[in-house]
Amino acid sequence: MTVTARVAEVTKKYNAVEAIRDVSFELVSGETVALVGHNGAGKTTLIKLLLGLIRPSSGDVAVLGQNPATGEWSVRQRLGYLPESVAFHLALTGRETLQFYARLKRVDPRKALALFERVGLASEAVDRPVRTYSKGMRQRLGLAQALLGEPGLLLLDEPTSGLDPALRRSFYDLVDDLRQTGCTVLLSSHALTELEHRTDRVIIVNKGRKVADGALEELRRVAKLPTRVGIQLTAGTRIAEWECNGTKWSSGRDSSSFETEIEPSKKIELLRHITTNPAQLQAITVTEPSLDDLYAHFLGRNAR
Repeated sequence: MTVTARVAEVTKKYNAVEAIRDVSFELVSGETVALVGHNGAGKTTLIKLLLGLIRPSSGDVAVLGQNPATGEWSVRQRLGYLPESVAFHLALTGRETLQFYARLKRVDPRKALALFERVGLASEAVDRPVRTYSKGMRQRLGLAQALLGEPGLLLLDEPTSGLDPALRRSFYDLVDDLRQTGCTVLLSSHALTELEHRTDRVIIVNKGRKVADGALEELRRVAKLPTRVGIQLTAGTRIAEWECNGTKWSSGRDSSSFETEIEPSKKIELLRHITTNPAQLQAITVTEPSLDDLYAHFLGRNAR
């Protein structure tokens, strides 16, 4: 795959404060990556470095093969960015706003108008002043301007803020479409639950350092957190019959439901054991460690 962005041993200092410390990673074409971390962890600084708005104190940043701060205009033109707080001139209409940004980016304003439908902004709202827009509508207008010029790298900071569940689903469908065209999408968000099944890879940063980087399954292997297994037994079945290698079951929501946590290396053995008599089971649930669990684990490990 083609590398669209490379951050190599980058440190960024603001006077005596190190916002980013010795961070390295690569982003490749057609990849959707979640950048997660608490407020002040360094996410926004990394995005500004990729946009070329600031320069590293040490190390190198390359986007589409060039330094984003000093490279050719054609490279910066293929960068799309949606900030966390979208601010537009309230007196302009949606159409005027998008045409303004299209001219700034040297994109044909007529082609830009097709983006309204793409981001789900109703046609009747296009010629209304932005001051009449809801927060979700302004967010969609911001996404439309980020998509100007068919970006090769799209940087999205809390992109689903203000969107209802249906529009969030539409947003991620759009991200999937962009991935199919080879666009690299970097999502910075605190909404870990919705990111869990929407990204190819997760980068976790804490106190300016990268503390984890990989696909969800890879991070689970590294963390070795337990899997939660739940069973619901048929009437008359005793839980003692389902103990395997010292497995201890705790009561669930009713007298027939039980739960346990099992080490990853013992999961398959336990599942094989409890499915030997399927007539005695009403249901089985297997819950792997979530992105929330992994996030807490890697931040806790980094704090030690």
